[in-house]
This record gives sequence, C-alpha cells and structure tokens, in this order.
Amino acid sequence: MPKGARNCLPGGGPIVLTTDFGLEDGYVGVMKGVILGISPRAQIVDLSHQVRPQDVPGAAFLLWTSYRYFPAGSIHLVVVDPGVGGTRRAIAVQTPAATFVAPDNGVLSWVLQDHGLVAPEPGRWPIAGVTLVTAVELTNSRYWRPEVSATFHGRDVFAPVAAHLSLGVPLADFGRPADELYLLPTPVPLLRRGEVVGRVIHVDHFGNLITNLRPADLSPLQPVELEVRGEVVRGLRRFYAEAEGLGALVGSAGLVEIALTGGSAAKALGAGVGDEVVARRGRFTG
Repeated sequence: MPKGARNCLPGGGPIVLTTDFGLEDGYVGVMKGVILGISPRAQIVDLSHQVRPQDVPGAAFLLWTSYRYFPAGSIHLVVVDPGVGGTRRAIAVQTPAATFVAPDNGVLSWVLQDHGLVAPEPGRWPIAGVTLVTAVELTNSRYWRPEVSATFHGRDVFAPVAAHLSLGVPLADFGRPADELYLLPTPVPLLRRGEVVGRVIHVDHFGNLITNLRPADLSPLQPVELEVRGEVVRGLRRFYAEAEGLGALVGSAGLVEIALTGGSAAKALGAGVGDEVVARRGRFTG
C-alpha cells in the first residue's frame, strides 16, 4: 500500500483527469461538462492532457508517479484509449488509495504493481487473491449517457461513471466483477557481465531521460558511470544545476535520470524511450 494511503470508498476526493486529448479541441471540456451535469459539486483536477497520442505505457508511468499525491478516495479518470470502439473492456478498479476508471488496456499496470499485480508478459492476469483491489467491468448502461458513440467513450461511458462514483454509487453497481485485468510488464533492469542494464522509460517536458534504474541498483557499482547512446556520464549529482553539461541524478520519482543543464538531454543524445542505459563501476575518483 502506498505511503499515507488508507482504505477508501468512492466519492471522497476529486475526479482527476488524464488523457491524450490535448487542449486544441473540445474533448476535455465536454467530458467536464458531462461530469458536472451529473455531479455539479464535483471537484475536477487536470493531471495531464498532453500524453502522447495512444501512448498507453507513457500514461501508465505518468499515473504511477502522480496518483499517490492525491487525497484518499480520489477518482482517476484515465482516457488513453487506442482500442475505443473495439473489443477492449471498460473497467473501474478500486484500491486503498483511489478508484480508477479506464480502458482495460494496461494503462493501470504501474499502479496495480504497487498493489501486488506484476505481469511477466502482456496479457490478462487474474486478480484473485490480491488484497484490497476490486475491479468491475462497466457493463451497466444505466450509468452511461443514453447514446454512446463508438469513438468517444471518454464522454459517454467513462465520464458518467466517474461522476456517479463521486456521488457515492457503489462500485458493484456499475457492472459484473472483473476477475482478471490486462497488464503490461513493467521494465526491470537486467544484470549483464557485471553491469546493470536499464532503459529510458519516459522523456519529460524538459527532455530529461527518466530510466527504470533505482539508487539501489547503482549502490554496488560506486563510483558509478552511466552510458547512453555512446555518451558516458560519471557519478550522480544532487540536483539539476549542480554541474555543467550532461549529468545523472535521482529524480522526484525515485528513479535515475539523465539531464542536461540548461537543455534537453533527449535532443542532445538523440535518445528516447526504450534506449539502453548501462550502469557500471567507473574508473575515476570523486
């Protein structure tokens, strides 16, 4: 259970929106209008609407780095949904920290890992025996809009469900239990000939390369050096501006980042999500 979390029921916190809709069109505003039409006193928070289009893993990471900072009882409405109108299910998942309304496409994978659900490969995995996690498939059309577009379930299914949750409607009322959920495997560093091989899992707005390496992965390698795209970065700095040029540090998510003071490490290195980051014991002092 995340630090500070406690058992919660729907309706105890804000509705937090995460989408890949951008802000040029009216999609986000329309979803808010639907929510407020059902639950006029709902508190709505925008986490982000700038997730890269159809980037389910990116949304999963963003949600994982953010959800624990909202009040217990928050309702996270996540619409990054390349399978809209297809066979993917619509789900709601209740955990001790929050309730999540989303497509069943892996977007909740990183959050569910915090609650003991870890997938070795993509696919549907049972949640039986996982304590304090309850999931339903959103099959009860009573809680949808009367007319449902095949291309905008965010407006017609997910937003109404989130609004009704904020009014205290029990999770079980929204549909039949979901005994398994679609999960993406979360990337794990690998050991290779005395090195630890991680990967870039996110590039933020500043061009910082966020990896799946944690400080504990680097502890046996001190003094450590990191190599990405043929560029070697030596040691860990404490904060972004501590040194000139490229540097590595532990960011706010508790993960190792590669950053460029005053610039974008991603652009400077031509690096992006999926690139290897190799950590090894360095041949330097200080």
